[in-house]
Amino acid sequence: QVQLQESGPGLVKPSQTLSLTCTVSGASITTKYYYWSWIRQPPGKGLEWIGYIGYSGSTYYSPSLKSRTSISRDTSKNQFTLQMSSVTPEDTAVYYCARAVGSKYEYDYWGQGTQVTVSS
Repeated sequence: QVQLQESGPGLVKPSQTLSLTCTVSGASITTKYYYWSWIRQPPGKGLEWIGYIGYSGSTYYSPSLKSRTSISRDTSKNQFTLQMSSVTPEDTAVYYCARAVGSKYEYDYWGQGTQVTVSS
């Protein structure tokens, strides 16, 4: 059974850096051909894809967020981490980590999501 669990602060001040970690169990983040993703949902809006780190360590980001987003991993802990700098209240959302598989990047497992509020 694959499980993903997000963790991190629920409140971040404007202009600071948001940092969330996804801990994966039941699967290795280095196994081909999985892509470990971050996705968010602002209040009252749809899902927004942020980016992923692939099984090889390669990363790919949404063009609209690329300049202030970084995804990294710790293979010894089977975790991957999202960092988003210079946050504003518009970054308030429920943040999810998820696993995508194969060339079509179909999502098969999701974390439960974690609320992040950007406010002073």
